[in-house]
Amino acid sequence: MNTYSNIVRFIVKEGNEEKFLEVFNTFVMQEGENYSILVHTGNREYVAVGAWESEDAMVNARPAMIGNLDQMRDLLEEISPELGVTDPRSGEILIEWN
Repeated sequence: MNTYSNIVRFIVKEGNEEKFLEVFNTFVMQEGENYSILVHTGNREYVAVGAWESEDAMVNARPAMIGNLDQMRDLLEEISPELGVTDPRSGEILIEWN
């Protein structure tokens, strides 16, 4: 069975980074989630990365991930009218080094 990943970029509104991190820190691992990380990639910009046992596990966790987003949506800047407040991607992990 192939492993999958989801990646989501956020831009936090000015003055809300501490609250964003507090909220993000309350999230719990979902069934089938191997690991999750949050990376600070720039000025108020973050990328969340999750790795999943399978595509089904990732898809089944989407309602919980959307629920997590709903808890912090007001802390995030709109990236663009097309994207909204997140820039998400997901797909099969092809190469992984440990």
